[in-house]
Amino acid sequence: MDLAYIPSPSTGVVHLGPLPLRGYAFCIIIGVFVAVWYGNKRWIARGGKAGTVADIAVWAVPFGLVGGRLYHVITDYQLYFGEGENWVDAFKIWEGGLGIWGAIAFGAVGAWIGCRRRGIPLPAYADAIAPAIAIAQAIGRWGNWFNQELYGKPTDLPWALEISEGVNREAGLYHPTFLYESLWCVGVALLVVWADRRFRLGHGRVFALYVAAYCAGRAWIEYMRVDEAHHVLGLRLNVWTAIVVFVLAVVYIVVSARLRPGREEIVEPAAVRQDKETGADSASGATSLAKDAEDADDAKDVEGDPADSGSANRG
Repeated sequence: MDLAYIPSPSTGVVHLGPLPLRGYAFCIIIGVFVAVWYGNKRWIARGGKAGTVADIAVWAVPFGLVGGRLYHVITDYQLYFGEGENWVDAFKIWEGGLGIWGAIAFGAVGAWIGCRRRGIPLPAYADAIAPAIAIAQAIGRWGNWFNQELYGKPTDLPWALEISEGVNREAGLYHPTFLYESLWCVGVALLVVWADRRFRLGHGRVFALYVAAYCAGRAWIEYMRVDEAHHVLGLRLNVWTAIVVFVLAVVYIVVSARLRPGREEIVEPAAVRQDKETGADSASGATSLAKDAEDADDAKDVEGDPADSGSANRG
């Protein structure tokens, strides 16, 4: 008898009249909003302007969604273009299926466009939002819980995930790999924030650390999953992807630290110009006030002379 387990929702959709609210999409949207909010706080702390993160996210998020979906469809093409499958399902993003590798790659392209339009260095922007992305992933993974997907091998652990009978799945208790990855992403965010404060990382190294740490966890979590996937030399394709990307991220950290040590002093030129203009206005105001005070003192001295003169005559 199973004494404890994590239940799965009976449905991933809640209808408000004719409007369907899908749990998967809801988690993605919440993750994006939280990432923009937290990324904005970190960007301001680095010397940037409020609102810049949101402006660039307008480019990065759509690119990321398209890239994530493309990666999923390409690597799992049999689900959409195999015999008896409907290729139109490839566009049904609300049913699940976003590859983080494609989302980050295409999202970086969108962020680069946004940064270029504002004259901002992409590595500095990436460093600011790195832990925010990890938190967004932690939230987004709960979308898989709503869809009852991406679970691991059968288990009788107290935190096992209950899966009901459905298309391409058997009822039973399985490892909640969505939860493992969600918790891992929270840990990655904390690690990145700590390392950034402790070592004052810059020039893209914060983002590279996030990538390396995420890949380290994704490799073993991916290995536990039982959903259909392509294998190369006995390992799932995403395990190999995690290994390769991990190595690239570590190499970047090492090479970047040697070539460009330290951290960027200026991350957003427009913010610096604004500060200078504000400082100039303040200085002008202070000079004006000082001049007014000087004039007032002079006036008092001038008014005081006749009085002194009259007193002397009366005496």
